[in-house]
Amino acid sequence: MSSLDVVILAAGMGKRMYSSLPKVLHAIAGKPLVGHVVDTARTLAPAQIVVVYGHGGDQVQAAFAGDTALHWALQAQQLGTGHALAQALPYLKSDVTLMLYGDVPLTRAETLKALLAAAEGGKLGILTVTLANPTGYGRIVRNDAGAVQSIVEQKDASPAQAAICEINTGILALPTARLAQWLAELKNDNAQGEYYATDLIALAVRDGVAVVTTQPADAWEAEGINNKVQLAQLERIHQLNQAQALLTAGVTLADPARLDIRGRVVHGKDVFIDVNCVLEGEVSLGDGVQIGANCVLKNVWIADGAVIHPFSHLENAEVGAGSLIGPYARLRPGAVLEEGVHVGNFVEVKKSTLGAGTKVNHLSYIGDAQIGSGTNIGAGTITCNYDGVNKSLTTIGDNVFIGSNNCLVAPVTIGDGATTGAGSVISKNAPAGELTLGRARQVTIAGWKRPVKHSK
Repeated sequence: MSSLDVVILAAGMGKRMYSSLPKVLHAIAGKPLVGHVVDTARTLAPAQIVVVYGHGGDQVQAAFAGDTALHWALQAQQLGTGHALAQALPYLKSDVTLMLYGDVPLTRAETLKALLAAAEGGKLGILTVTLANPTGYGRIVRNDAGAVQSIVEQKDASPAQAAICEINTGILALPTARLAQWLAELKNDNAQGEYYATDLIALAVRDGVAVVTTQPADAWEAEGINNKVQLAQLERIHQLNQAQALLTAGVTLADPARLDIRGRVVHGKDVFIDVNCVLEGEVSLGDGVQIGANCVLKNVWIADGAVIHPFSHLENAEVGAGSLIGPYARLRPGAVLEEGVHVGNFVEVKKSTLGAGTKVNHLSYIGDAQIGSGTNIGAGTITCNYDGVNKSLTTIGDNVFIGSNNCLVAPVTIGDGATTGAGSVISKNAPAGELTLGRARQVTIAGWKRPVKHSK
């Protein structure tokens, strides 16, 4: 099998995006377009990946900060795809160079592998697509025997050539040994005044190099993005593909068109996801998990049988088996819920562990807390964990009953089996098994009158 280098062209401005962000950094499924291309390229096990950057280059490189496996080639002036490929020449050492585009994010690895297989033995491979309306694309020109002779761009095409429906996607598998010579021969005497990589095909034919073509299973695999309309269209295609994969694997989706996955989802059996949910990062859903409508899950682990009710937001959190969350609950980073925990409406949990069977059902904030099992946290409870400078820990034991509208001023410990009265401010440790109150004595003032408004 031939060795492989991959070149990704990512230097363009993307004027039609109307954005200060370089085109290749616009996102599909929460990942930059060029990030999708890099990830796909890596599945091909290339010797190296070279990204040709230009417009907004600092931003493009910054998006891959720490990725030392990538090589970077600067295209200071954007003079065409052939000129861009030439900037990568110093890095190209392998038998085959695969040329990809940073704004073509959805090409399948299987499609590229088929192209590379066709180009084995020093051939030049072109990924082509046949379109009913090929307007705007370079046409594949063949001779009477069906052999590829050249690619003609739309602006340079004759009427007969413009009628050809097989188009060039721009994705090429090239014999590296020929590249330096061919690139040096490219000319810019065309309507755009650019050096086209597509002109390499005519040079290959001239030199007796076989030119072969393959096509993707779906035309959208080769679609590039030049504006926000196309960005939105490919986003929906990508999301429907992911939804289809979940359905095929046995997940029940209330509506495959109303789900966004911006990362990776692993799941068990009998999982149900309602409409308008967003799953980001690494999401793990156990057997029988149910996700209600309009939930956001980001980097979460949800165990078997847990139910996430609608409008809940979970991030960097763990939910134990059989737990019930929401509706309108928020689990922030560091929230760890053991088995059978209830976190109800308008409850926020941050950097806290809740033991098995513990309940926080209403309108409460639990932050920087360690709570045992079988404890009930009353409505309106706040762990006062921040003094303006430092965060402190609240420790609550097993089988504790915290009354409604409590303020627990950390650092503080509530012992096992303790009870605190409603409306209490608990600023000192509460002993196990006892009732602790921390509120002002109720007083009735006899004869008091409400103020009245004086007439002017």
